[in-house]
Amino acid sequence: MSAESTSGPPPLVAGVLPGQSPEVLQAAGALAKTLATRLICAYVDEASYLVEWDPARSAHRLSLHPETDNAEIRAVTQELRNSIASACGPLGIDWTLRLLAGDPARALGRLAGEVGAAMIIVGTPEPGLGHRISAALNGSVAAWLSHHQDRPILIVPVRAAVHHRTKHDA
Repeated sequence: MSAESTSGPPPLVAGVLPGQSPEVLQAAGALAKTLATRLICAYVDEASYLVEWDPARSAHRLSLHPETDNAEIRAVTQELRNSIASACGPLGIDWTLRLLAGDPARALGRLAGEVGAAMIIVGTPEPGLGHRISAALNGSVAAWLSHHQDRPILIVPVRAAVHHRTKHDA
């Protein structure tokens, strides 16, 4: 929405992903509105690595997969902007989207430190085997942040699918 500024209360930083549960953005937006502060949403492209960190702009990055074209990145960015606008637009809060590179936990922590964030907001891993394997191999962003940050971390749980009892469950 608008450019990040240094006046006013410290912003909130929220980690966002394409296809992420809307609960994370809803919680982040509601908290930003309650605190009357900006929300900086950050997407970390794990398929790229940090070449240079420039706090005034997005990180300079190179892709680990050179065949990935910029159209894919633009599509992901547009999807994220639409999700953020849908969750935060009705609340009337000031938000921005930052694209970062490298390890998600470290990139979010670095951004939060640079902007003087009051809090970092992330979601829990989505349910499912694929997400559990990814968390086991790559580690949990929330866990890393909670052990390596000097600012509060809000971990928004993703609602599990409702389990319907059948006569076989009894």
